[in-house]
Amino acid sequence: MSSYGEDVEFYFVQTMPMEEKRLQMGWGVDDKALSYVVRYYEDENRAKELILDSDVVLFGWTEDRIWDVEQKRLSSGKISFRVSERIYREGQWKFISPRGLGKKYQEHIKFRKMPVYLLCTGAYVASDFKLINSYPGRMMKWGYFPDAAGDEAIAERGGDKIRLCWAGRLIELKHPEFAVRAAAMLRDFGYDFTLDIVGDGPLKDKLTQMVKELNLEKVVNLAGGKDPVEVLSYMRGADVFLFTSNYLEGWGAVVNEAMQSGCAVVASKEAGAVPFLIEDGINGLIYDKGSYEKFAAKVKYLFDNKEMIPELGKRAQETINNKWNAKRAAAELIRFCRELMAGKEPVMALDGPMSPAKVLTPPGFIRTLQEKNHLE
Repeated sequence: MSSYGEDVEFYFVQTMPMEEKRLQMGWGVDDKALSYVVRYYEDENRAKELILDSDVVLFGWTEDRIWDVEQKRLSSGKISFRVSERIYREGQWKFISPRGLGKKYQEHIKFRKMPVYLLCTGAYVASDFKLINSYPGRMMKWGYFPDAAGDEAIAERGGDKIRLCWAGRLIELKHPEFAVRAAAMLRDFGYDFTLDIVGDGPLKDKLTQMVKELNLEKVVNLAGGKDPVEVLSYMRGADVFLFTSNYLEGWGAVVNEAMQSGCAVVASKEAGAVPFLIEDGINGLIYDKGSYEKFAAKVKYLFDNKEMIPELGKRAQETINNKWNAKRAAAELIRFCRELMAGKEPVMALDGPMSPAKVLTPPGFIRTLQEKNHLE
């Protein structure tokens, strides 16, 4: 990481092999070719040494596989960060569980006076952790930072036909049926468009039937599951990207990718990434409360104001390229840690990664009754 200073070394401790389903989706890489990857399950001594002795450690989700060494590091007084999505996605009332609170005490609460910071991977994470009185004044914005840079097909934009794209697993919490219903609405209003739905999953048959019953075969393409490179090609060929996940979506990296691909994004405010990445009417459009009616109104608004589509797409791309990307996040993290190590009071960034994570109220109990409310 010489671009951040010759004194910066980076290692990634992999605590478990990648899940088979992720490999099947095309996310696998040859990590043995990456010199900075250390596999805990192959070289435990080296991994422990790095965790305990490094100047700074970021802990992601480890499934308690390294519980003892993790506890030792967090208790050591050395600079450490937790990287976390929401811990009460299915409802904040779950925090009252005595057993759950006991676990949260061991994981988080007891380190509230130690130099342990929380990197919030999602806009509603801070609310969950405030509930258990953890990381006071030490919660910062973070996220996932996929790199979707590329200009393929972008030059084809701007014709009379508006191209829509939806991408993700075809599961309940992502509400792909919203896209199909919106296509029927647009067809009935006489708009010229196409819709690609990219992905596979248990709702595939239901969506296929919907497309058939609504006579949408000429405008809706159920593309099926694609590898990550192919998904990006669909995004780069689209004018508008539809993101319809509910509050169970911890982040939603397809939002980053679609924005960097230059799409005008219509997105659900409930998903973790959206309040961090999108300003409604500035670099995308946001709808609230998981409402199909609000979603459909935003989509129709774009079709009635087509001149906004390229401008929103341009600003979306600038947001990722200039602010919400891995290089910016790494630079801000290193700056913050240098200040800490120099004995200074570290200054959080003004915006983007490493800026203060405000406490935003997530959807409440009544909203959860409107969904199946379980992770898939």
